[in-house]
Amino acid sequence: MRGVTATDTHCPYCALQCGMTLTPEIPRVRLEPRDFPVNKGGLCAKGFSAADLLDHRDRLLTPLVRKGHGLREASWDEAFDRIVEAIHQAQTTYGRDSVGAFGGGGLTNEKAYALGKFVRVSLRSSSIDYNGRFCMSSAATAANRSLGIDRGLPFPLEDVAGANTVLIVGANPAEAMPPSMQYLEGTRFIVVDPRRTKTAAGAHLHLQPLPGTDLALANGLLHIAIREGYVDADYIERRTTGFEAVAQAVTAYWPGRVERMTGVPEGRLRHVARMLATEGPAMILTARGAEQHSNGTDTAQAYLNLALALGLVGKPFSGYGTITGQGNGQGGREHGQKADQLPGYRKLDDPAAREHVAKVWGIDPDELPGPGRSAYEMLTDDRLKVLLVLASNIAVSAPNSNRIRRQLEKLDFLVVSDIFLSETAELADVVLPAAQWAEEEGTMTNLEGRVLRRKRALPPPPDVRTDLEVLAELSRRLGREESSDPRTVFEELRRASAGGIADYAGITYERIEREDGIFWPCPAEDHPGTPRLFADSFPTPTGKARLLPVVHQDPAEMPDKAFPYVLTTGRNMQHYQSGNQTRRVKALTVALPEPRAEIHPDLARRHGIADGDLVELRSRRGAAVLRARLTDGIRPDTVFAPFHWPGANALTNPALDPHSRMPAFKACAVTITLHKEGTD
Repeated sequence: MRGVTATDTHCPYCALQCGMTLTPEIPRVRLEPRDFPVNKGGLCAKGFSAADLLDHRDRLLTPLVRKGHGLREASWDEAFDRIVEAIHQAQTTYGRDSVGAFGGGGLTNEKAYALGKFVRVSLRSSSIDYNGRFCMSSAATAANRSLGIDRGLPFPLEDVAGANTVLIVGANPAEAMPPSMQYLEGTRFIVVDPRRTKTAAGAHLHLQPLPGTDLALANGLLHIAIREGYVDADYIERRTTGFEAVAQAVTAYWPGRVERMTGVPEGRLRHVARMLATEGPAMILTARGAEQHSNGTDTAQAYLNLALALGLVGKPFSGYGTITGQGNGQGGREHGQKADQLPGYRKLDDPAAREHVAKVWGIDPDELPGPGRSAYEMLTDDRLKVLLVLASNIAVSAPNSNRIRRQLEKLDFLVVSDIFLSETAELADVVLPAAQWAEEEGTMTNLEGRVLRRKRALPPPPDVRTDLEVLAELSRRLGREESSDPRTVFEELRRASAGGIADYAGITYERIEREDGIFWPCPAEDHPGTPRLFADSFPTPTGKARLLPVVHQDPAEMPDKAFPYVLTTGRNMQHYQSGNQTRRVKALTVALPEPRAEIHPDLARRHGIADGDLVELRSRRGAAVLRARLTDGIRPDTVFAPFHWPGANALTNPALDPHSRMPAFKACAVTITLHKEGTD
């Protein structure tokens, strides 16, 4: 590697997007934490080891094409020829929508934008979605319909430190994003989680509900707030609509009933309601534990209702937010790789939105396809014949993964762009070696809505290309000229997003550099950006937030005699997403070499299971074998499994939320047995 110039950039993993500095040295790249507003010099174990992957021995360095049952090296021309031929053949035979793409929440804004444009303009197809459908979609849907805008945190992360009481529902930031915990040091935070996680262990109070009952808990807290006179009547009158209907709906959620539904004692419910109302400033933060359910949108809505009724939203150091997980989970859903969206968070079925974006793209609005199918629906539809996958490992991360794997094998043609040969790439007809985070330019939007600049610190290997270069070349071969230059693409993104909900028109690479990132919406270059939303009004037709009545429903799959326990899934500190990257980092795999199922000792005794035994978890969809970890930090009726390895998602239920089309990752029925091969 040449040169010793240090480059300020950002971590490739979670949505904190912690600041770091990279210095190319021989033989390795030196990585150091940087004092950036989000992490203030901190990094987690994943961030500290991120540079280990840049020269990893498993790195894909040349295109691969299928030959028989295996893959062989090929030239880029051969790879592109095969892809274009497959596209033409499928669309000629089956129609335009037979070819599609699946993106990822780790793509830069430029790549997410280019992918959406490629599918809708070069392919003229509606078949596109991304793994954020499995992550943020329920919270996004609830926020859009209630607040008029979806920005995960409508305030800077540093505002959390100014709160006195913080309710954290279904999140484990101490393991998922450790540097964020510094902002909770001065607060009294309450954790809602069926497990005693590392975050819960440090909480003022820990509520352990049965998975799938978070909505009932939220309605119960609002019931208490109304009965005890905690609601902010003046705020409700001035700034909201719909309170009367919600108040009527929560009359059915008296504390005794909610205790029976959730398992959370009535006294603790009253204590939490009192803290949120009287020990402010207060915040309510939700995450995937509450949202990845077949009623996840309504669950997020229930916590929005509670925050609005208490008058928290829009006040200093108060409010409601949802914790974005993936590195560009926020920006990834704003600029067009979601099935129903155009850049700027515009709706694909809105005539004005279609006209605006079509003008930027130089096409007629009628040429744009309509909204497509959501992720799981698209992936399991036999009408899909050719699929391009960027920055996602759906053979591991999708729900009911055995079925997803079978569907991928049934495709006429699968193309995967990645840095390693993932479980998904192993199934591909063409594998394209992609540039890594430190080898390309682009922007990311973190969990606060702060647009950041990821800068290139070193060149990619000689025969490796960026995803922008791949999309531009495929477009050229399909008859459309597109730029592969990130700055050029971002300038077009600015124009396409102008006037939209997620307005980036005033954001430039130079401003990002000078100002440590810019918060959207930012409609003009002389606009300061918008670190805090909702101080005066909401971007809804009335200017007021909407409260909407929601009713608890049991999870789509309940325990029964055949499958008597509840499985919930989640993260471990050492690994990330499907583990395609972190399972290759020695320091992380030494710390946690295999997945462990957390089981309560009482449940383990019932089945003759000792700590460290191999156990088989089985659902109606599949089975997985994991090492048992006995802990009294989980409910006796619940089992936890991490999703960073193949296995856990072979069990999960793909039942979809009717509003967001989010699958029910967090609750399904399983049985547990001692795995015979695991006994001496």
